Amino acid sequence: MLIGEVARRSGVSARMLRHYDALGLVRPTGRTEGGYREYSDEDIRRIFHIESLRSLGLSLREAGAALDDPGFRPADLVADLVRRTQERIAAETALLTRLRRIDAAEPADWADVLQVVALLHGLGSKSAGTRQRAALSSTAEAPVPVETLVEAALSETNPYVAGALRWALAQSGDEGAALLAEGLRSPVAEVRKRAVQSLAEIQDEGATAPLRDALAHPDVVVRRYAALALGAREVAEAVPTLVEMVVEQVHDVDAADALSALASRPALADRIAAGLVARFAHGDGNNEPSARRRLAQALADIPGTTASRALTDLSHDKDRTVALTATYILGLRTTP
Repeated sequence: MLIGEVARRSGVSARMLRHYDALGLVRPTGRTEGGYREYSDEDIRRIFHIESLRSLGLSLREAGAALDDPGFRPADLVADLVRRTQERIAAETALLTRLRRIDAAEPADWADVLQVVALLHGLGSKSAGTRQRAALSSTAEAPVPVETLVEAALSETNPYVAGALRWALAQSGDEGAALLAEGLRSPVAEVRKRAVQSLAEIQDEGATAPLRDALAHPDVVVRRYAALALGAREVAEAVPTLVEMVVEQVHDVDAADALSALASRPALADRIAAGLVARFAHGDGNNEPSARRRLAQALADIPGTTASRALTDLSHDKDRTVALTATYILGLRTTP
């Protein structure tokens, strides 16, 4: 079969067939009566084999080597092709993500495009200082997409950069809150922690709703950060978790401050005091003077009769330090 007919039947152009010939991949092994070179059936089968291997991503040289090597192991080649394809897909996916983020920024001209690209590179830098500067400038120099800031915040390990990213996200409002709420469902504990910390700094109502939901989260760290944030917003549902934190001495000073803010609402003051008294009375180590002293300190800024009665009882405590602490606090409560 002459080259023209092979090209028509195989779909491989005559030019490519000549290229195969020049590379020594497939050379016509037959001759016509007129002296023209022609392809044998075996030559044509080799053409199709090469085209099949090329369709898997092999170069011409790799395809030829595979066909000519008697010790060729297909499994090794396929494994290598899988790895290379995964790397290529990852690179293409990263490029697509970058393009979408630039598109989301709605650049007006090429200067805007270049500015967004620079900030995206900055947020992905290995230098913590560069990442921090990019985060701080993300709301002023160019509108970096919120998705990018959320992704950076959920993966950032440097506390200073993380703080800058949370500040940037605090400017994003409800949009950032919705994306961070998804981070609370991460299987990675550190990611959940970063998500709730970032939500805590967004003051929009859109962040309050997922923080309320987080009070029932199975991760105790998420529950506690959510309670501190909600306590500052005077959300009553945070009271049980805040009381627990005071009792267990976990961020207890911050928790006590949040309870004090909530207790400014008369309807909550006695409820908070009763919760503290009950938890200290039934918690582990409640007979220890240190626990009773912490109860007195926790009640110091809680108004109402329940707190006053509990402090009065503590002022007669058998431990002198507990009694003096409660007496001093009672004196402050009665001082005009």
